[in-house]
Amino acid sequence: MKSVQEPAKTQTINLLDFDREGLAAFFVELGEKPFRATQLLKWIYQEGVEDFDLMTNLSKSLRAYLTENCTIATPEIVLEKIATDGTRKWVMQTGCGNRVETVFIPEEGRGTLCVSSQIGCALACTFCSTAQQGFNRNLTTSEIIGQLFVAQKRLGSENRITNVVMMGMGEPLLNFDNAVAAMNLMMDDFTFGLSKRRVTVSTSGVVPAMYRLTQVCDVSLAVSLHAVTDELRDELVPINKKYPLKELMEACRDNAKIAPRRTVTFEYVMLDGVNDSTQDAQGLIKLLKTVPSKVNLIPFNPFPNSAYRCSSKEAINRFKTLLNDAGIVTTVRKTRGEDIDAACGQLVGQVKDKSRRHLKVQAAGSERAA
Repeated sequence: MKSVQEPAKTQTINLLDFDREGLAAFFVELGEKPFRATQLLKWIYQEGVEDFDLMTNLSKSLRAYLTENCTIATPEIVLEKIATDGTRKWVMQTGCGNRVETVFIPEEGRGTLCVSSQIGCALACTFCSTAQQGFNRNLTTSEIIGQLFVAQKRLGSENRITNVVMMGMGEPLLNFDNAVAAMNLMMDDFTFGLSKRRVTVSTSGVVPAMYRLTQVCDVSLAVSLHAVTDELRDELVPINKKYPLKELMEACRDNAKIAPRRTVTFEYVMLDGVNDSTQDAQGLIKLLKTVPSKVNLIPFNPFPNSAYRCSSKEAINRFKTLLNDAGIVTTVRKTRGEDIDAACGQLVGQVKDKSRRHLKVQAAGSERAA
């Protein structure tokens, strides 16, 4: 898939804006053979070479053209924080004065990178700090894959990134083509070579894009659910007003058909007195009975001016037990990086808001608190 962010020919072309298919098409337009794409990917991602003159299996004339017209540009790390549990958060500078946040979570035998797909977020989920920042723009393919590129270089060989979750700032499926091109690069054998089981895209429920994703990109799917009735989900995840639970669950069932034993992960933030009752758990069991599922319970991570509190440990454990007893594999996400505001729902970056949607969110939060 060619990235939608392919620059005009009068501009310097960032070659990280292409997956292999897009890069092959680019070389064909130059009168070169498609296999040049594979050669270039290996130089950039596997050899770490960014100087075109050092790419010795490319012709001199091609190297000269690339030097004059192309670049290999990534976001720049402007701030790094390391939590007491080893979690790392990087603030990365993009264009137009905006910054996004990327998080690395080290665990025994694995290292997970949480990647952002947009500057801010337009979906206005009321329990998420990122949503309070408003929305500026989609990240380009190079800005998405660049987070992985820069993070792995910073970490070095001793801390390999084995998993990527598109769960940072933004809704990936509202930046569909650029997100898919970036995920294609993550899984390409000539770049990072990640398994499709180790690349996860999280969505709040952009139903048409979920069906499209099933057709073009085989990655793991996570759905930010957080409520079992349309009434409550309309409040917590406003996109539910456009794509209610019935439509969302149909899209999840469609995704689960891709392969045998395929499961959809449902993320469920635990909010005290809001969605954590026994009745809520029973409703979730009923909702998921026709979808091969895993549930990830997420203790709510507080942020300034939030109207919510995290459910008690007792309530979370009771909720988990009810789901497990019903045969639904359920885990409680361990809070990581909370002391550096790197936990789930806490990423804020630096966003010049263009949507003004966050004003409505703040107003709604004030009414609820009152």
